[in-house]
Amino acid sequence: MATVTFDHVYKRYGDVTAVSDLNLEIGDGEFMVLVGPSGCGKTTSLRMIAGLEEISEGELRIGDKVVNDVAPKDRDIAMVFQSYALYPHMSVRDNLAFGLKLRKVPKADIEKRISEAAGILQLERLLDRKPKELSGGQRQRVALGRAIVREPAVFLMDEPLSNLDAKLRVQTRAEIARLHQRLGTTMVYVTHDQVEAMTMGQRIAVMSEGLLQQVGTPQDLYDNPKNRFVAGFIGSPAMNFVEIPANQSANELRSGGFTFPLPPDYKEALASANGAKVIVGFRPEHLELGEVGGTVATIQGTADVVEYLGNEELLHVSVEGTEIVAIVDSEHRVRPGDVVTLKLPVEKLHMFDGETGLSLTRHRVAAAA
Repeated sequence: MATVTFDHVYKRYGDVTAVSDLNLEIGDGEFMVLVGPSGCGKTTSLRMIAGLEEISEGELRIGDKVVNDVAPKDRDIAMVFQSYALYPHMSVRDNLAFGLKLRKVPKADIEKRISEAAGILQLERLLDRKPKELSGGQRQRVALGRAIVREPAVFLMDEPLSNLDAKLRVQTRAEIARLHQRLGTTMVYVTHDQVEAMTMGQRIAVMSEGLLQQVGTPQDLYDNPKNRFVAGFIGSPAMNFVEIPANQSANELRSGGFTFPLPPDYKEALASANGAKVIVGFRPEHLELGEVGGTVATIQGTADVVEYLGNEELLHVSVEGTEIVAIVDSEHRVRPGDVVTLKLPVEKLHMFDGETGLSLTRHRVAAAA
């Protein structure tokens, strides 16, 4: 059984706490992504699983075994690093075989594992080449292959795509997802790229400043963010935020060019706000220039910048000094300087407490479901 469990885990460097009270259970065979900005503690958490960082407090279990004091070589894990970490003087075949030879795996078994890994990753024609003769994408596949031949209980991946160009990242992303479907092994994947997290992870753990913010499926994090940080981090382009006085007796929130109607359930959510202000969030892809059914929020402003993306246009709209971003169909042919009226269904609005940043509408959505 290859579950990975963090039980009140801390990692401290002197007076600095890199990971604080981490509680997270990664299921057997699950693809879990740890995501967050630089310095949030995600790589430190991964390195604690690998045994490359000592745990300051708490317990880390792989399966039913507490591994706090177990050496990395005895943890039945394999790690893929950001830097590939291939031996430049060895062929691809020897790079794949090196770790197995150290473990004194029989030669016939080594050849079998190399053959299987090469078939999975399409490396058959590259086995006699040296790393310098490979492209970045091919080197990354060799690094993956070196992990696969270990046949570990848990795969650990530390931003393995960050050195690849955009096209190769998309291709290799799909290869890793297919690899997980084929092997069914527990995988823990670290990235700062929320697009990678959304497209690859069965569940995502969002971290910030050493704290676990929220864990859930990509859809749950997108639809029901727990706080403003998660809402702004998940989604591309990022969610728009507008700070508005929290008039709890009004039927709508209004500020400058923003008008947000408040159905009864939204008013109930607003009543739990602590501060004098509420932060309203809405995603660029939910804004429309045309008609929108049902109760709608409206935004009036001036298009400052228009980015043409083919079938879509990315609009940077100034609303009395506040800039928001909208994604609309390119058929509208908006030009810089045009005055636009954007609409979105009111049920797509998110509200966050102006003081704590916690979602006011998340529990409303859960109750409605």
